[in-house]
Amino acid sequence: MIENLKVRLWIVFIIFAMCLLWFAPNVVNLSSVSWLPQKKINYGLDIQGGLHIVMGVDIEGSLKEKTRRMAEDLHKFMTEKNVVGFGSVKAAEAEEPEIEVEVVSGNGSDISDFISENYAGVLQVLSTSDKKIVVHFLDTWLIRYKQEIISQSIETLRNRIDEFGVAEPSITAQGDDRILVQLPGIEDAKHAKDLINRTAKLDFMMVSEDSKAGELQQWIADAEKAGDYSLGKLSYSDYVKRLNEDLRDKLPEKTVVHFGLADNAKKMEAGKIPYLLRTDTGLTGEDLQDASIGFDEYGAPTVDLSFNPIGAKKFGDLTGNNVGKLMAIVLDKVVKSAPVIKTRIGNGRAQITLGSAGKDRQALLDEAKLISTALKAGALPASLQQLEERTVGPSLGKDSIDRGIKASLIGAILVIVFMVVWYKSFGLFANLALAFNILILLAVLTSLGATLTLPGIAGIALTVGMAVDANVIIFERIKEELQKGAQLQGAIREGFARAFSAIFDSNITTAATCVVLMYYGTGPVRGFAVSLIIGLAASMFTAIFVTRTFLDLFIGKMKMKLSI
Repeated sequence: MIENLKVRLWIVFIIFAMCLLWFAPNVVNLSSVSWLPQKKINYGLDIQGGLHIVMGVDIEGSLKEKTRRMAEDLHKFMTEKNVVGFGSVKAAEAEEPEIEVEVVSGNGSDISDFISENYAGVLQVLSTSDKKIVVHFLDTWLIRYKQEIISQSIETLRNRIDEFGVAEPSITAQGDDRILVQLPGIEDAKHAKDLINRTAKLDFMMVSEDSKAGELQQWIADAEKAGDYSLGKLSYSDYVKRLNEDLRDKLPEKTVVHFGLADNAKKMEAGKIPYLLRTDTGLTGEDLQDASIGFDEYGAPTVDLSFNPIGAKKFGDLTGNNVGKLMAIVLDKVVKSAPVIKTRIGNGRAQITLGSAGKDRQALLDEAKLISTALKAGALPASLQQLEERTVGPSLGKDSIDRGIKASLIGAILVIVFMVVWYKSFGLFANLALAFNILILLAVLTSLGATLTLPGIAGIALTVGMAVDANVIIFERIKEELQKGAQLQGAIREGFARAFSAIFDSNITTAATCVVLMYYGTGPVRGFAVSLIIGLAASMFTAIFVTRTFLDLFIGKMKMKLSI
């Protein structure tokens, strides 16, 4: 315990001010001041109502398709490198994903060596004979690939849902082959399901160098003013569609306007960058075979792209004819990246370099992962099957939160009345500490951008009861010291010192249970554990530190006579 009373008072004041600032966005609109906190507590599906969907991911079907494409890629690559002795290359009819390479001459050693050298980390020769070579995927690669399937599916679903305008969607992996989608506050469930199941669209488009492009910003501003609309009022796809219709007579032939997100912006409406793009490239996501994280000759992270044979030819012609120009990679009409074409790329493989200005290696790696995932999210990597659907009506959610708040308030009032009646003046300080505890809990939940569910409200209600438990133990210790004849200040000092171990032991066991619930639980169970463990930590601080500070101030410093 810090002995200097002035230091303790400053600590209490600073923490109180910070908590007020964090919690403020829940009751006051602070969006006009950019440097102030903007996060709010989000309400879960059981409070707002909305849509709950569990989607099954066909990973097995995707893996079969990947094996087929890998067989085609292997055949094409060996042909280009003039490997001798092989015939057909096809996906094997087996339970495990395998590739069979026909041996037409020799013993197949050249083929095996070629695969081992060029596909290390992906493929491994399983068996070799005079007639065929069986190749299978490495287990480590399979695990990573299945994780990527889920990640790509989630990214695609998020693109769909962001377009629908749900404020705080929850899209998470559930097990090895399922995705849980929760859309709080949504009303048009049918429309939402259509968007979720719609395939994303990926395009490779050249940035137009038409002289009129310099007037683009002004055209956009004039169109928005004339039509009285903006990106905040319309969904992104509706906004882009209407804007291009309004600018039809001004835009050069075979061009369209799409937008990219500024580096420091979190949402498109906060920082959109317009691009004037040509629509005659003919290169789409259907021509992309894969996108993955790679590294250049200096070890810096890159994004490696590979196209199918048709896409490779298109890409070679496109890059060869546009050296030194910008090529935009567009996902759902959003420009994800616009790299400069440095040279013609005719082998069906491309590399996006990310630069290193102002970023460390991990930041570049995260950016490469984000771009590669976004590119592969152009189309769902595996078919999805709806396994479960629940719709929670907003009236039920409102009724639930009203009942939860009512129960919490009644519980809090009973606790406050008991503390005042039983511990008199000391009870008032315990109630002040309780209010401070709840403020800290709500402020931390707000700063984390947490989603509040009914179990979370139950955790807060339970925290109210447990928060004063520590004060009860301390006050009873103080009473014992007073009965022994100790002076009030000495009794307070001994009471806090002797009660600490009991308070710490009881809270640490409850916190351990919360940690287990957070680790193994999902959704509502985890929300309950999070709110309870934050409340426990806050109660330790308020009951021991804040209450002791108040008592030392009023009794020790101001010499007030208080009863217990």
